[in-house]
Amino acid sequence: MTAVPPHQQTRTPHALVAAFVRFVVCGGGVGVASSGVLVLLHDRMPLAVANALVTVVSTVIATELHSRVSFRSERRGWGVHLQSGLTVAVSYAFTTGALLCLYALRPEPSALVQQTVYLSASALAGVGRFALLRVVVFGDRKAGTAPGPVLGKTSVAMAA
Repeated sequence: MTAVPPHQQTRTPHALVAAFVRFVVCGGGVGVASSGVLVLLHDRMPLAVANALVTVVSTVIATELHSRVSFRSERRGWGVHLQSGLTVAVSYAFTTGALLCLYALRPEPSALVQQTVYLSASALAGVGRFALLRVVVFGDRKAGTAPGPVLGKTSVAMAA
């Protein structure tokens, strides 16, 4: 049996599921830790400032974890962090849009409905973020070619 090269480790369905589980565990762990830090900072500074600080720091930490653990990628640096940050911004816009749509349809939804919409939107945004990180940010780069995702039928099907 031959060893699978690192750049092909997420090409099988089992490896894709394993990468997604690692993504959820890493991202979820950082999210839980971030909420704890936010509670600790709440009395020390305005909530908006604390949230912005925690968001930036947690995104940097999560990106490093996703690079090393979730996707086992060799890609590092500020370009990776910028691309990852953009996926966070898109996710934020998506979840905010979902809540704004809810409030437009139901001006005073129950807490259960709000949480259901938010968590559903967050889950969809997380799956989309996983696909973008896997294919675009941490995707294979061929030597001698311009940076960009290598999108073959297999990559697109597995990312979808």
